Formats: sequence, C-alpha cells, structure tokens
Amino acid sequence: MDTLGYGSGTGSDFSFAYNNATFSDRILTIQIVPYFKSEGEGCSSTAGDWDRKRKRRREETNKQNDADVLTQCEDDVLNCTMLDTEDVVAYENQDEEAVAMVEESPSGVEMTTDHPGGGVASKSTDSFTYLNSAAALQVRTIHISSPILAAQSPFFYKLFSNGMKESEQQHVTVQIHASEEAAFMDLLKFMYSNTLSTITPTALLDVLMAADKFEVASCMRHCSRLLLNLPMTCESALLYLDLPSSVSIADAVRPLIDAAKQFLAAHFKDITKFQEEVLNLPLAGIEAVLANDDLQVASEDAVCDFVLKWARTHYPNLEERREILGSRLCRLIRFPYMTCRKLRKVLTCNDFDPELASKDVLEALFFKAEAPHRQRSLAAEEGNASRSSFVERAYKYRPIKVVEFELPHQQCIVYLDLKREECNNLFPAGRVYSQAFHLGGQGFFLSAHCNMDQQNAFHCFGLFLGMQEKGSVSFTVDYEFAVWTKLTEGYVSKYKGNYTFTGGKAVGYRNLAGIPWTSFMAEDSVYFINGILHLRAVLTILRV
Repeated sequence: MDTLGYGSGTGSDFSFAYNNATFSDRILTIQIVPYFKSEGEGCSSTAGDWDRKRKRRREETNKQNDADVLTQCEDDVLNCTMLDTEDVVAYENQDEEAVAMVEESPSGVEMTTDHPGGGVASKSTDSFTYLNSAAALQVRTIHISSPILAAQSPFFYKLFSNGMKESEQQHVTVQIHASEEAAFMDLLKFMYSNTLSTITPTALLDVLMAADKFEVASCMRHCSRLLLNLPMTCESALLYLDLPSSVSIADAVRPLIDAAKQFLAAHFKDITKFQEEVLNLPLAGIEAVLANDDLQVASEDAVCDFVLKWARTHYPNLEERREILGSRLCRLIRFPYMTCRKLRKVLTCNDFDPELASKDVLEALFFKAEAPHRQRSLAAEEGNASRSSFVERAYKYRPIKVVEFELPHQQCIVYLDLKREECNNLFPAGRVYSQAFHLGGQGFFLSAHCNMDQQNAFHCFGLFLGMQEKGSVSFTVDYEFAVWTKLTEGYVSKYKGNYTFTGGKAVGYRNLAGIPWTSFMAEDSVYFINGILHLRAVLTILRV
C-alpha cells in the first residue's frame, strides 16, 4: 500500500473544488464554541489572545517586582555581592488538540446532522445555526473533498479512515474555538489552493497555529516563509520566540525561530547600549541575546553580573530564580572566560545552586589549565553544540591566564593571547586591553598598542602594564615582558625593569619586538604561532 506524503507541497490548485458540492464527497460540520477560562486564564487560541496573555504576564511580573524586587535584591546582596563596580516564562500550550466530534458513533464520524440540545445544522451550504447547547456557540457547514484534505493533513486522514463503516458516512464534525474560526477557514482554503489571502503578521500567526493543530505541515511552512519575508521587529521576533512549544519545535517553523533569534542577537549586539531594553526582555529574548558569540561586552564577568541582575528583576523569589538560572541561563554564561576572582564569588553566590556552581567553576578552571591549542580544539568541538561555554566572545577586555605566588615574594605570571586579526585591527593607532588581574590587593591590566616608534619613523607593536585607579597607594614592581617565537619554540624575554606605580600610571615599551609593524605582522613573522601572538608578563612586588 502506498503511503501518503503529507504536505508534500505539490502546488496543485484545487480551489475550484472548495465548498463545491459537485467535487465534494463529504459535509464538514464545524462546531464553534467559546473557550472557557480556568482560574482566570483563558486558552490562547490565536496570536492575539496569546500575545495579550504574554504581555499581561509581563505586566503582572513588573507590578510584583515593583513591590518585591528591591527588598529581595537587598537581601540577596547581603548573601552575595556579585554586581561589582570594580570589574570593567515559556508559553504553556493550553490549546486543546484538534477535536473530531461524533454523533451516535464512537468511530469519529458523525452519523447524522442532528445535534445535542435540540439544535439542528442548516442544510444549506456554508451556513450558520446557533445551538441550544450551552457548549456550542454556532455551527458552520461546508462541502469538502476528503482526498484533498487527507493528502494534506494526518488529522483529516485519520478522521476519514476511522473504520470501514464510518468512513463511508457523509457527515464529519470538528470543534474549534470561536477565536480560531477565521484562521481555520483560511487553512481549509489553503489545503485546496496552496495560497493564503491574509498578509498581516497576526493573521498569519493565527493560521500557523491552526495549521499546527490540524497537522498541515505545508501550510506551516508557507506561513513561516511569508512571515520571514515581512520586516522583522523586536516585538515580532519576541512573538515568534514565544510561540507555543508544539509550534516552535516543528521543522517547518525552525527557520522563522532561528531568524527571530538572529535578529535579536544582532539588534542587541552591543549590550552596553541597550541595557534597559535587554533587562526588560522576556526569557526567550534574553536567551537569544546571550547565546550570541559576537556579543560586544566588556568581559564575561560583566555577562554574569547582567544575568544575575536580569534574574533578580524577573524572578524575585529565590527558589524560582535558582531554578531558571540552573535550567536556562547558566549554560549561556561562559564561565571559562571569567576571571578567577569572579569565579570565587560564583561559588559563594546565593543565587546559584551550590552543586551546579561548583560544577561550572571546576569546568572553567580545567579549561583555563589547558594549553592554548587544546582550548581552541575544545571551542571548535563545542561550536556546533547547543552549549558554547568554551567559545570566546568579542570581549572589550581580552581574557588572560594568571598564575599567582605568595612566596618568596608576591608574584603573578600573566598570559595574554591575541589573534592575528585583532592585531591587524590595531593599525594605525589602536589599542586592546586585557581583563584586570590583581596582585597585592591592587588591580592591574595589560594593553597592546600600535604606535609610532620613539623617533616617529615607523609604526610598531607596543606592550604596556598599567595599574587601575585605586587612590594614592604606591607599589614598586619588578616586571618582565616576553613573547613566544617560532625560532626558540618558547618565550623570549624582551624587557625587564622596575617601576613605582600609583593609580592610573602605566609603563611599557613602544616597540616590543624591535622591528617595524610591517615586519612584525608579515606572513612569515616568527611571532605568530598558528595565527596567535602569545605574550607573557611577570610581576613581582618588592615593597608595599
């Protein structure tokens, strides 16, 4: 027996047969009923209903937050001070499954046009008859061709083939909500013509959800394509991401969902410019923004702080906040690129589940201990995975590795890796900064520059060490700058010295390699290993 290819999209136009008795073998009775509220919540049958519910949920959350967030956050901060100044609800589908009604037959096919409650459907085609039944609002009948509908929809295929006796009956019945009527009628017309007359986003979403309910994959694909061709906005992107789960996981809708995520990720790429807007995004929106590898942010420490701020705003209850962080948001924080100082705070932060926090921090520390080539390999392996914790973002402050010693002197060894493209982008007068690191209770940073040499004769690569603004405290520091070369297959010391730092001061060398910029950046340069420049700085405090 041949199998039907549902929604194969043959493009055949049978619109001439729509509601035409001559080309029809059945009469479809459509029972249109009001949707009933349960505990104050209605079934979201259309895009309008469901969008209003989504907005209402957000308004209710905001009202609750006005009363609770401040107190809750103050309590949380007492337990965990994560938001440093020194560091530079999915939709619950309540729609019923499409219902095939039966009269005096358990098989799913109506045996007569008589209806409960004494109401009788009109014999005229495409007619309305109000029922006496409290359940039904009205009835609509239409001539249909069972082969056409069965070829497009598994739902109708099962309805028309539900046993030999019943499959021969002329009348079949389906039940829909009143708010679904327009979309359902558009869906029926599409199954004949493979076209839709509606063009507005809300109407297309209504048809999309009706197509999902009645299993018309070809119509879902068609709606998805039409919506993709419409201008995307933040509001429409959030609507698409908040589609009922049964719709959003469908293969036919995946391109639309992916486009919505990409739009939000690109729109809020520079998160520092849109902090308030991003803070007000719902869960699906914040997930799309934080999943972006190209997110422009100072550091992953700042991402962690922002996630906590968002979670505290939207989930003032600690248990709910822990749940949403653990199940949805922690996987979007790239712990391996956070500073060790911040990772220590994660372990003691009350917002995170302790077991999950320990796991994430341990994974981050193991990653930091890996050799650079192994780190790149892990990032490449995970780049195609759903979680990208090993993939580095476009941080304003470059991640570093730090090894600290207390004896015989307070000392730290700092490793900074820069990609060739990052160095290229420094020309002619750019600079890039490392994340902050700490020694003796003070914050330091490295900065790589493209600048002119001392005689102002040519451009060259420079490296500098600076101390963050921390008042008038002074430090005398021994320092050494080194760079890895192909010739030695190891780090080569370039400069040593000592310097007394006060807040905001920096020391370094304008021409670290002692060669012009063009030679330093040449394809055969000895300073780039597989496209990576490896820099090292050793700091030792002599007097405090």
